[in-house]
Amino acid sequence: MRYLHTMVRVNNLEASLDFYCNKLGLSEIRRMESEAGRFTLVYLAAPDDTHQAREHDAPLLELTYNWDSEEYTGGRNFGHLAFEVDDIYAVCQRLMEQGVTINRPPRDGWMAFIRSPDQISIELLQKGAALPAQEPWTSMVNTGVW
Repeated sequence: MRYLHTMVRVNNLEASLDFYCNKLGLSEIRRMESEAGRFTLVYLAAPDDTHQAREHDAPLLELTYNWDSEEYTGGRNFGHLAFEVDDIYAVCQRLMEQGVTINRPPRDGWMAFIRSPDQISIELLQKGAALPAQEPWTSMVNTGVW
């Protein structure tokens, strides 16, 4: 397992980039915009991690800017922790056997979500390409929120 990123939601992308980049000294590594999803993702790296981050080899801070305004309460601005795993199906199976609820099953062979005992959302991402879809995951429904 490898730690990938921490996601936080931001209300003002420009103000947040000014804070994280101009004031804290982080560097923008990549950006993704989704017209359909109406959001922008900006990935930032600390100064000492910038080179490694460009090679996808260092943890990042993910700023998520939702184009439609939303008031973030109850810690909703903090999104999730993300970990890359070698076999998402095996990890999810092991977690289920240990009593962990898989809130968003890896139906696509690539992404799943669970929650910590303190309700921190944790994203599990398949290393490399998605695994072929397989049961019971393909038919498993979401449980709760993530």
